[in-house]
Amino acid sequence: MASTDPDYLTTKELAALLRVKERKVYELAAAGAVPCRKLTGKLLFPRTEIEEWLAGGAPRSAPALAPRPNVVVGSHDPLLEWALRESGSGLAAFLDGSLDGLQRLRRGEAIAGGLHLVESDDGVQFNRAHVTEALAGEPIVLLEWAWREQGLILPAGNPQAVRNLGDLNGRRVMPRQPEAGTYVLLRRLMEQHRMQDSDLELIRPPARSQTDVALAVAAGKADAGLGLACVARQFKLDYAPLLRERFDLVVYRRAYFEPPFQRLMRFCAGDLFRSHAQELGGYDLSGFGQVHYNGP
Repeated sequence: MASTDPDYLTTKELAALLRVKERKVYELAAAGAVPCRKLTGKLLFPRTEIEEWLAGGAPRSAPALAPRPNVVVGSHDPLLEWALRESGSGLAAFLDGSLDGLQRLRRGEAIAGGLHLVESDDGVQFNRAHVTEALAGEPIVLLEWAWREQGLILPAGNPQAVRNLGDLNGRRVMPRQPEAGTYVLLRRLMEQHRMQDSDLELIRPPARSQTDVALAVAAGKADAGLGLACVARQFKLDYAPLLRERFDLVVYRRAYFEPPFQRLMRFCAGDLFRSHAQELGGYDLSGFGQVHYNGP
C-alpha cells in the first residue's frame, strides 16, 4: 500500500479489500476479530494494523469495542420505566428524549433506547429513518414496544373546550425539550396548523418528562401540553386525543441476548406486564416485539 494512502480505512474500503460484504466487516469488528477504532460514532480500521492482521498477526486492538454500559436511554415512557424497575433486569435508565437517546447510543453510552419520532403526516411511519441515519452501519434491531395514545393534556373539565392544537392560539402551552419526540411532534402539528411560535405562549423552561407536563397543567401553570393519555389519567386531568404513535426500542443486537435485556423481555411476556399496561390505559401491545428494522 502506498504511503500516501489514508491511515484509516472505512468499512466500505475494508470490505472491498477483503472482498466481502460490509455486514461481514461489522460482524468481525463486533467480535473483536479485526483491528478497529470507533471515532465520532463510526468504525475506522488502522491501515498498518490491518496489514499486520492480513499477514497473520493478532489484532492489536482486540477486543475492538469497549463494552457498552447496561443503560437504557431515550424517551420517557411510564410503562417502560415501570418494567425496567419491576423486572429486576439490572438495566439503569436515563430517559431524556428520543433524539438525546440516539446521540448517546452513537457515542457508546447505552445498549438500548426508546423512541417515538413521527416521520410522516399520516401517522404511519415512525423511528426507522431517524435510526438508520443516526446509527448507520451499527448492529442494531428496532423493536416495537407499544402503540400509545398521544394528545393534549388539559385541565380537569376542559374549561376552554380544547379539541386540537389550533384551539390553543394565544394559550399557555408547556413544551418538552428539543431532544424529545414530543417536541418533534409539536413542531409537526404547528406546521400542519400553520402556527408560529408567537401563536402560542410556550412556557420556559420546558418540561423534561411526561409527568412534568401533567404537573404543570394540574398546577395551573399551563393551559395544555402534549402528552400521553395514561399520564392525564394518572393526574385526573382532561385529554384530547390527537394520534396513535408507535414507541420502539432500538437495541444493540449483542446486548439483546445478554441476561439483563433478556430478563426485561421475559418479564414483558408475562401477565403482570400486560395487566399493568391495561391499568395505565392508552397502550396497545398487540405488536410487542415486532422487528421494524434489522441493521447490518
